[in-house]
Amino acid sequence: MIAEAAVIIRPTASSRGAPIQTMLSSEQWPLALTVIVFVASSAIIAVVGTRMARIADRLADLTGLGEAVFGAVLLGASTSISGIVVSITVAAAGKPDLAVSNAVGGIAVQTVFLVVADKFHRPANLEHAAASLPNLVNGALLCALLALPLMAASSPPFSVLGVHPASVLLLLFYAFGLRLASLTRDHPGWRPVQTSETREDHPDPEPVEPSEQRGLWVRFAGAVVLVGIAGYAVGLSGIALVRTTGMSETLVGSLFTSVVTSLPELVTAVAAVRQGALTLAVGGIIGGNTFDVLFLALSDVAYRPGSIYHAVSDQPLFVISLTILLTATLLLGLIRRERQGVANIGFESLLVLVCYCIGLGVIVFSGRL
Repeated sequence: MIAEAAVIIRPTASSRGAPIQTMLSSEQWPLALTVIVFVASSAIIAVVGTRMARIADRLADLTGLGEAVFGAVLLGASTSISGIVVSITVAAAGKPDLAVSNAVGGIAVQTVFLVVADKFHRPANLEHAAASLPNLVNGALLCALLALPLMAASSPPFSVLGVHPASVLLLLFYAFGLRLASLTRDHPGWRPVQTSETREDHPDPEPVEPSEQRGLWVRFAGAVVLVGIAGYAVGLSGIALVRTTGMSETLVGSLFTSVVTSLPELVTAVAAVRQGALTLAVGGIIGGNTFDVLFLALSDVAYRPGSIYHAVSDQPLFVISLTILLTATLLLGLIRRERQGVANIGFESLLVLVCYCIGLGVIVFSGRL
């Protein structure tokens, strides 16, 4: 069966120079092969992602960036590699709903992952213990970035070389936000109240040999490559799932591919919390979510028929709105900083979980929004 599928996806004389046709050939995969590729790729992403947290916490100290900024930039970006590959792959294959729902659905489920990580920190709620101004800045930035695709989708159709100006604005706003988060870390105009449960980011002063630091970067880069390859396989299997199961692109993207490609964020967040790197855990999720919005800009470039924002249906736009709601709720929790909640989960975290489940139910049980 696998050999037969390999013949199907091999470029022929008529398909050479047409990568989109090669990617589309995954739609011919039988269900059994689709499931095998999907599960195997998921396992690779989960296992390799587990190794990233330990390396990331050490590199955060060695680079001097701190856990919040490092989590937002390098850890957030590297654990998102698989999601980037999926969105670009399916967008180039002419699947706009799947590309957008994978990108934004990943942001939504990663926000829910913080609720899971919260369970592993017993002394106090994660929102209270991981108080950080850069995390608040990144959360506010995420809401602003998510508003841009909604504005683009509701504006008159316009694109330059098939790319909407909103995609350029996403990149500019993201760069501005990173600069702002770095400035607020070095020269804060506001600080959270320190309590006995607050865990600050104190770099490890222990010196390290240059060879050890190079080894950490090599291991980190190797993990990123493996996750990216697995992400490509997830993208192909996601396209095949749409055909073989009859599910909508939005459902497959927001419930399957986005969850699988977000497994590194779950693993690293839980591992970071268990290691006591609370700021890295929250910064990795929020920073990764902020980076994930850039999937939309890259998908817009890969989608050649025109602007991807005007090609999507109402369901992916609903997912974007839901994600803004979840992020704003999380920000309320980070600001209010409840010490103890129900079952060791803060009220805002519980509200995030409830809103996500309701939103997912709407996508599953409603054909139109």
